[in-house]
Amino acid sequence: MKKLRFILFITLGLCLMGQLSWANRAYVTDSFKITLRTGPSSENKVIAMPTSGEAVEIVDSRDNWAHVRLLDRGQGTVEGWVLSRYLIDRLPWELQATNLKAENDRIKEKLTSLQSEQGDATQREQSLTGELKKTSAALKNLQSKYESLKQGASEYLNLKEEYNTTRKKLETIQKTAKTLTTENERLKASQRNRWFATGASVLLIGLFIGLVLGKREKKRKSLYY
Repeated sequence: MKKLRFILFITLGLCLMGQLSWANRAYVTDSFKITLRTGPSSENKVIAMPTSGEAVEIVDSRDNWAHVRLLDRGQGTVEGWVLSRYLIDRLPWELQATNLKAENDRIKEKLTSLQSEQGDATQREQSLTGELKKTSAALKNLQSKYESLKQGASEYLNLKEEYNTTRKKLETIQKTAKTLTTENERLKASQRNRWFATGASVLLIGLFIGLVLGKREKKRKSLYY
């Protein structure tokens, strides 16, 4: 009994390994539909009609038939038997061509987008180049003005220094002139005082002489009488 169970277990394991080894993806061959039947015979019932390029998973194989599981149907698991000669291990050429055309269209669209972006980038580059030229010209003009201003500032500083020197000389001359004016006024006042004193002295002397001479004249007349 134990030997029988062991043999059954080994047999079941080999069957499962055989099924796993056959679980490969395949595709329905080019350009037509095939029949999916309930068993490996044309007498079995048709349960589906896989189309060209439809992906299937090979579960088992028997003679010229393959036990497959339909993929990407979205209707639950659908399994059955199809003739092996209608299965291939690649996408059908028509489907590959369709995919390549779609990929080519996508690449063309991407290329057009890139060309448009390149055109925009070129336009932006030209705009930036123009702005750079304008900015460079403005900077050159500003540098020229700066040099002129620096030269003018140097001349201004020289003129300012000369002005300060002249102003100091003028202040010194004005102070000297003021001192001389004050001294001159003082001298004039002193001279006027001297002239006044001299005139007064002369007047007093004249009066004194007049008085003396007058007295002498009176005495002389009195002697005659």
